[in-house]
Amino acid sequence: MFKSGFNLPFIFLHLLILLFSCTTFAIRKDIGFLEKQFCRNTVQGRYLLSDDNGHVCDALSVDPVSRCCPEKGDKFSCQGCDLLSQCCNSYEYCVSCCLNPSKTLKQHVLKMRVAKPATAGTYASVFDFCAGRCRHNSESVVHENAYISDFHHCFSVSSNSLGANSTNLEARLIGINIVVGRQGESCDSVCKSNGQSCVPNKLPVLNQCDIIQKYMRCKGGCLASVGADQPAEVVDGAPKHLNPEACLFTRTQSMISCDGSHQHTRRLCPCA
Repeated sequence: MFKSGFNLPFIFLHLLILLFSCTTFAIRKDIGFLEKQFCRNTVQGRYLLSDDNGHVCDALSVDPVSRCCPEKGDKFSCQGCDLLSQCCNSYEYCVSCCLNPSKTLKQHVLKMRVAKPATAGTYASVFDFCAGRCRHNSESVVHENAYISDFHHCFSVSSNSLGANSTNLEARLIGINIVVGRQGESCDSVCKSNGQSCVPNKLPVLNQCDIIQKYMRCKGGCLASVGADQPAEVVDGAPKHLNPEACLFTRTQSMISCDGSHQHTRRLCPCA
């Protein structure tokens, strides 16, 4: 029997209030938890990997849950990269360097197709572009079996895939006479025969597919190669393995010179 004055409904009410308060507190506490960050990474090398935040680390230091590198050291590191050619001697550092917004414009790469066919999709993120672009590709090799240089992980967007800003390039050629030489001639010889001199610091400006194709036929396409005679076009009668009628540009720009020549090419020369 309950004692006189004992209010059972009142006790039940207090118990319900207490239960509701505890439940509410637990829900508010859960809301305060931070969402765990997860990273995509290259997972390619035996020793290094690059995550989609732009950090490079060794495989042992990566977070086993988030797959992110420790946030220490340089971000968007270009260690071992030639910033002129935008090529690196390491895949992971190529991806890290490529992820830098100042070097890769997001609005450009997200419009690019993953492959040449018109049915191919576009890149879903800058990381997808960099991770794919930095792998070995046909523009890094010469004669299909040798690398052009030690820097064969390249993230630069070639003029074939995006289209170089030819207006800006041509602005740097104001006052320059662009002359197509004869087979086997050097640019020194080509310009001299026109009463002018070759301008060596304009050769890298001409070393672009968009520019070369304005002055040469390039029926065999525009290919990356290596040689002091470039930019140039392979003559029609050249041996088949030299890609007759193809235009050539080089990523190793330090090699090109006014006195370079090749018996099977016609040079594109800047004269003044």
